Amino acid sequence: MFRLLTEVSIHIRNFLRRYMRTNILADAILTRRGMNWGPAVMLLSIPYFAAAWLTGLIDQGAPGWLHLLDLLTIWNGFKMLWLGPASVAWLIRARLREADARRRQRVVALSSGSTVSSQSSPRTSPPRCSRAWERASCRAPLP
Repeated sequence: MFRLLTEVSIHIRNFLRRYMRTNILADAILTRRGMNWGPAVMLLSIPYFAAAWLTGLIDQGAPGWLHLLDLLTIWNGFKMLWLGPASVAWLIRARLREADARRRQRVVALSSGSTVSSQSSPRTSPPRCSRAWERASCRAPLP
């Protein structure tokens, strides 16, 4: 029974990760290229919170199942609000790691006697992933 529940929850999570728009957007923000867009994504929370007017419709006699849509829009709104500050923190951490790697590369090059300019460190861009199901495998592992 426990195994069945575990497998069902894994399949539900995979479905939501692949096909739900806010989860695809969250995965795109978690990449190194997408971290710059975090504060802009916070603006997307405004329409989600504006859709919470469904509560007013429910109070006026609309069907009760609209509570589910209301809950979903509020959840997605908070998810978009959370992605902004978190992506800024992740971007700062990534830039500090990159600066540290460049500094270490310079120190190693200077200790071996060669000269290294600040532009000699190769900048590798992460692989481009166009499909939602490839994004998880394209993310570079953090050291």
